[in-house]
Amino acid sequence: MELWFSEFHTPDVKHSIRVNRHLYSQRSSYQQIDVFETPEFGRVLTLDGNVMLTERDEFIYDEMITHVPMSVHPCVRDILVIGAGDGGVVRELTRYECVEKIDLVEMDPQVIEVCRSFLPENACKLDDGRVHIYYDNALRFLRKRHANYDLIIVDSTDPFGPLEGYFTREFYGVCFNALREDGIMVNQQGSPFYKHDADAMRRSHYRIASTFPISRVYQAHIPTYAAGYWLFGFASKKYHPVDDFDAGRWEALRLETQYYTTRLHVGSFYLPAFLEKMLKEVESKCNAT
Repeated sequence: MELWFSEFHTPDVKHSIRVNRHLYSQRSSYQQIDVFETPEFGRVLTLDGNVMLTERDEFIYDEMITHVPMSVHPCVRDILVIGAGDGGVVRELTRYECVEKIDLVEMDPQVIEVCRSFLPENACKLDDGRVHIYYDNALRFLRKRHANYDLIIVDSTDPFGPLEGYFTREFYGVCFNALREDGIMVNQQGSPFYKHDADAMRRSHYRIASTFPISRVYQAHIPTYAAGYWLFGFASKKYHPVDDFDAGRWEALRLETQYYTTRLHVGSFYLPAFLEKMLKEVESKCNAT
């Protein structure tokens, strides 16, 4: 008998992956955690039935949420990562010698332990000496920080359920306060394709654009996420993600990547017409208030 894992992207659309083995299944204090072994995507981590990452395509997400801001800011020393308990974002950040400290705030300790056991390629840098792990609610953690960070990466789950508070105006406000005067915040913005997701993206972008003087959206194509089309938000107190981007400076680091390139960096901010229109409508409301 074949075993399949299915994730509903909408009530009428689901994405299914054939499973060889169900490696782990347990409910933590916060959520249901599962790890599957699959022939096409390798190991797959799901939380509450939603795909968080697969071994096959996690590099796309992790590279785009880290290397885009790291290539814009000229001197990132102190970083806050929210969520990302699998360790993929931390793995990419530790490749930069300029980084002195990475604070990782993860609400669920069990996520980190599961990823250490079943996704060691992602979790391989969680014990780097620059990494400090805090098991806490990020909003509570941020309220105690002021001008501590050059970069904040918000790698949370979608804006539904226990982490919905990470998509509020208050949350983006405390992120703003926790950043230094030239700080950058990057977050995952979900998919703009299905209406439910697009509505959540609009709300999030409105709150970010109302908080930061510079706010842009960029895109990547990730096969196992909804519609295979994913967005990230780039918010900054000072730096524009394209105008202040120094491709030569980043290329001089000679970091080997599988998805991110300096050409793709610029191209990822050129959005399709339907999405440009959607974002302009949101931004016009920001300007009117």
